[in-house]
Amino acid sequence: MAITAQLVKQLRERTGAGMMDCKKALTETNGDIDAAVDYLREKGIAKAAKKADRIAAEGSTYVASVGNTAVLLELNSETDFVARNEGFQALVKEMADHILATKPADLDALMASEIEAGKTVETKMNEAISTIGEKLTLRRFVLAEKTDADAFGEYLHMGGRIGVLAVVENSTDVDAAKDVAMHIAALNPKFVSREQVSAEELEHEKDILKQQALNEGKPENIVEKMVEGRLRKYLEEICAVDQPFVKNPDQTVAEFLKSKGGTLKSFVRYEVGEGIEKRQDNFADEVMGQMGK
Repeated sequence: MAITAQLVKQLRERTGAGMMDCKKALTETNGDIDAAVDYLREKGIAKAAKKADRIAAEGSTYVASVGNTAVLLELNSETDFVARNEGFQALVKEMADHILATKPADLDALMASEIEAGKTVETKMNEAISTIGEKLTLRRFVLAEKTDADAFGEYLHMGGRIGVLAVVENSTDVDAAKDVAMHIAALNPKFVSREQVSAEELEHEKDILKQQALNEGKPENIVEKMVEGRLRKYLEEICAVDQPFVKNPDQTVAEFLKSKGGTLKSFVRYEVGEGIEKRQDNFADEVMGQMGK
């Protein structure tokens, strides 16, 4: 398979590795970008690709709740300027209120639902696009439910660049739940606890860690113990309840919530634009083109 400059660029964005290392990794893996990420990690050239799918787009997340129902959503725009616009922010809130009131099953149901008399959400979005003058996309949303004995953790970071909705069981301490949501915004765990990590993912990570240790020249008789220790550390990094609590690193998130009588049931974290390929415009070329040069 031909290794294109675009493929090398994508691998660099995912791993932060150098151009020649990326090209070699892609050559060794016949252009398979996921396998190339693993190759670079095994060689110790790249860390775990925490930003694998985080090519930024613009817009805002928003979180809100009414009673025992909460929503987290993401609405995208083409520019950050529009995302800060009062009209855009009002639209985000209106969509959140509508979702809480109607509880649609999915995006298709949401877009087809009636938000005003004789007007669907899809029509409302198209009107907003005409008014604002940019493409807007209601990208995703999630609904969460709790009981009267639980608490929602709602947190928006940087004016909505990151939004988190957490559910804490057996505690009505809203402030503690919000602190945990803030922690999740900051440290970006993948799972609540290690029980949620699939056997396939664990085996995949063990294989990478083993190859890392062997490539470092470690004797095979101590590689297994090294892998066990590194796997424990990996799980602590990706599981929220095992992470040192951001406001008090002397205790884990689980220990902090236990002191409040609660446990972390679930969370969802949205970051604006994650996984979206953002168009890269060359402003100078655009101006020259408009001048006919």
